[in-house]
Amino acid sequence: MPAGHVTVLTTATCFMNVTHFVSITLATCLLAGIAQAAPSILLESLGDSVRAATSSFDRIPEDRRRELEKISDFIRSKTTAGETASAIFICTHNSRRSHLSQVWAQTAATYYGVTGFKSFSGGVEVTACNERTVTALKRAGFEVTDSTGGMNPVYLVKYSEKAEPIRSFSKLYTDHTNPHGKFVAVMTCDHADANCPLVQGASLRAPIHYTDPKVADGTPAEAATYDERSRQIAREMFYMMSLVNSR
Repeated sequence: MPAGHVTVLTTATCFMNVTHFVSITLATCLLAGIAQAAPSILLESLGDSVRAATSSFDRIPEDRRRELEKISDFIRSKTTAGETASAIFICTHNSRRSHLSQVWAQTAATYYGVTGFKSFSGGVEVTACNERTVTALKRAGFEVTDSTGGMNPVYLVKYSEKAEPIRSFSKLYTDHTNPHGKFVAVMTCDHADANCPLVQGASLRAPIHYTDPKVADGTPAEAATYDERSRQIAREMFYMMSLVNSR
């Protein structure tokens, strides 16, 4: 057999092997629920928090994965139809868990290039976005400023140089700044879930309960407790958004 012919066969074989390897690698990633992230436009200061979230999906219990996957399916159904996919994260006072969830969900959507998604938050009572929540967001790498002052200030949470900051303040879930129909209601606390049997306008209701970091307020464990809750929420919001464009 001519030497040149052997070279062509060897090159073709190598190409096929490389192609096969790449295909298997991509398939493995998709089966693991990991979508390829869009070129990051997030703040550089969020890098460590994002890497921690995206590398720890295996820590999410199976029952919670199933609920998160229902939300990702809802988001996909809306965005593929050219509609806005809206989520309202609800807890009793709209002061801690719902804000962390809203911020991390929008951040994760931007990271994975999920366009057409908008996150909101609200409660069944109005108080204020707790200052400990704000401090935890800052430790995670967000830039947060108080734009109004007062008893219930409007915090501007910046996560990207190319996106409008998220406006975080305590409000009812029915507030005029929130959508009033065709949204997914994500119940982030069991109290609100139990005491709000009907969420007006919701197309889907998903119970994603988180332990209230308030239990550690004023204790030596305060900062660590808020950071752990923030990390858990980030992990689950990134997992949820990773599925939107990969399933």
